[in-house]
Amino acid sequence: MPRGRIGLVSSFGTESAVLLAMAAEIDPSVPVLFLETGQHFPETLAYRDRLIAHLGLTGVRDIHPDPAQIAARDPQGQLWAFDPDACCALRKVEPLDEAIIPFDAWITGRKRSQAATRAHLPVIEPQADGRFKINPLARWTAAELDAEMTRRALPRHPLAALGYRSIGCAPCTQPVAEGADPRAGRWAGLAKTECGIHA
Repeated sequence: MPRGRIGLVSSFGTESAVLLAMAAEIDPSVPVLFLETGQHFPETLAYRDRLIAHLGLTGVRDIHPDPAQIAARDPQGQLWAFDPDACCALRKVEPLDEAIIPFDAWITGRKRSQAATRAHLPVIEPQADGRFKINPLARWTAAELDAEMTRRALPRHPLAALGYRSIGCAPCTQPVAEGADPRAGRWAGLAKTECGIHA
């Protein structure tokens, strides 16, 4: 695949550093797409900046929702409270759909160990539009990721120490109990388990 035709989508969450470090070893200018929803924890934004500097990443792109669409559909920034699916569509799905147009493939940090709903996640996912979604860490366990972060002396997300094992937007993310699915704190109490970018 020609250089520049593959991108990496990262949330800069609790387990993101390993994949980003691997990518930086190969090419620190790899396009890294970060969905800047306007609803992130300040700690996530600070961690993103810290990891970018630590790994020497030069291709990170903040992907924002369309300001006109935000004004029309979520002017008060409260859409998450009464229609989280619509909020995710506005702030994540639609901006990413636009951002990945130039790419033939995109890399994600999803893993089977993250949730029961991801237990059969393939490493390579052909997409209906002819592209490929690549999940290189699909088979990695939480223990393996933790060991690799330690081996590489990678900085940790500051919210991880407070029980946040999977981190999305602040209004829809909670810490999780020990032993629970790492993603149990995402949209807690709702049937929703994914934002929609991986539907």
